[in-house]
Amino acid sequence: MIQKKICMLGAFAVGKTSLVQRFVSSIFDERYHTTVGVKIDRKDVRVGDRDVSLMLWDIHGEDEFQKLRLSYLRGSSGYLVVADGTRRTTLDRAYALQGVAERTVGKAPFVLLVNKADLKGDWNLEPGDLDEARSRGWKVLETSAKTGDHVEEAFLHLASRMLEG
Repeated sequence: MIQKKICMLGAFAVGKTSLVQRFVSSIFDERYHTTVGVKIDRKDVRVGDRDVSLMLWDIHGEDEFQKLRLSYLRGSSGYLVVADGTRRTTLDRAYALQGVAERTVGKAPFVLLVNKADLKGDWNLEPGDLDEARSRGWKVLETSAKTGDHVEEAFLHLASRMLEG
């Protein structure tokens, strides 16, 4: 079985842990769970005709007090950069973290997830805010850990891209 490491990157409280829980265990918990350091989960999936074991590194959220440990990124085959649609500043943080990740691991596949699509009426994004990402050729998905919208698609799309390289 092929094993691939995926890192979850994003600001504090964007829903990284909830996305992993939804993907791995099909559950959502309303309570906030702070990730200290890194939490590692695993899920075996089938991508095309291949079995893949995904090692999911849920890395603590970055804020003004807590910076990303670059050592967590080493050995990753790809990553998901997560922003919270209700907090515009987390999208700026996502753009910055993507740059850090690219400088650390090179041109690894990634997907930008704008989470909390179930709260789209409360989003704090302008219509053109995601155009920059799309113009760079980035895959952008609007996800909801609460409802499960596009969560499986995000992880499986990234797994498929990682197997191409």
